[in-house]
Amino acid sequence: MTPRTPRPNARQASRRKAQASPAPPETSAPGGAGGAGAFEESASPWPDALSARWRGQAGRLEVWYATVSDPLTKSGLWVHHEVVAPDEGEPYVHGWAAIFRAGKQPQLERMAPEPLPAARPATTLPAPRGSALGPLDVTGRAGKLSWDVRLDADATQAPLFTFPAWAWEREALPGAQVLPVPSAACTGTLGAGPEKVELSPQARGNLAHIYGRGSAERWGWLHAELGGGDVLEIVAATSRHAGLDRLPPMPFVQLRLGGHDWPRDPLVAAPLMRCRLGLPDWEVRGSVGRWRIRVSVTIPEESSVAVGYVDPDGSTATCTNSEIADAEIVLEHRRSRWETEHVWTLHHSAHAEVGTRP
Repeated sequence: MTPRTPRPNARQASRRKAQASPAPPETSAPGGAGGAGAFEESASPWPDALSARWRGQAGRLEVWYATVSDPLTKSGLWVHHEVVAPDEGEPYVHGWAAIFRAGKQPQLERMAPEPLPAARPATTLPAPRGSALGPLDVTGRAGKLSWDVRLDADATQAPLFTFPAWAWEREALPGAQVLPVPSAACTGTLGAGPEKVELSPQARGNLAHIYGRGSAERWGWLHAELGGGDVLEIVAATSRHAGLDRLPPMPFVQLRLGGHDWPRDPLVAAPLMRCRLGLPDWEVRGSVGRWRIRVSVTIPEESSVAVGYVDPDGSTATCTNSEIADAEIVLEHRRSRWETEHVWTLHHSAHAEVGTRP
């Protein structure tokens, strides 16, 4: 599930603003001060990033989801909870879960909609019956599926804001996303019928939170675990606003390396990126300041599930998701010329999806 993108800034103005910023240091380790093109040290922990934001308004959608991938067992998990407050009608909570195993058909189970209680404990997130999510435990059962996963998150780890932190804090955009737990080691088990998979020490997971008015006209999403707590998050989306719905998706990119985030302002940097969206392959590329990134994603049909979405206004979308997708990420740094800084290849371990209408 991905939020709608705001109206893009003028491309030339954004490029001038990004390139006018101080350049990152000329070292192989990203860090230091700078503008949109620099790597910025991650902000301090954000305890409110997971808390519910819906306050009873109609026409709102709030989502919490967890995804897990295990490169050793080639398995993955997607647990998705959402509160839907329709334009007309009573609010409800529902969700679904999917378990992925390489070489086997993924299995998806939905959790039936339930009226949202008027009063609930302040410390408990809304969730469909039989499932619990966060802050560190992801447990539940739906149909033939079961999951019992513990996220071993570093208490000092800062949330990752795919959209600017101010947009999340002020609810300034039609939708925004934050990862309260961007990357964590995982322990536990996944069950599909009689088969059980115990997660290996290589398993990693994350916990994300979305709030807004509904899904985009079309979108792509990638969560890539790069090792050692480093992570890449991409949301590329086309707005549903009339006229803007004909534009190509605008990519919002956040790359965290060694505790530093790039680009510094994902909204300023977004017009400098390009996205080609499709199935099974899609890609994002762009340069901001002295850094350039190329990302290729493959969502194999046999390793994906298709889920129908319904927005608060009643419109529908289809999300094709895999937690055992493939991705290649190339990061380059310009000194006297462009030089390859890092290359990551993920096989059966990228978290990715593409959303389309209807």
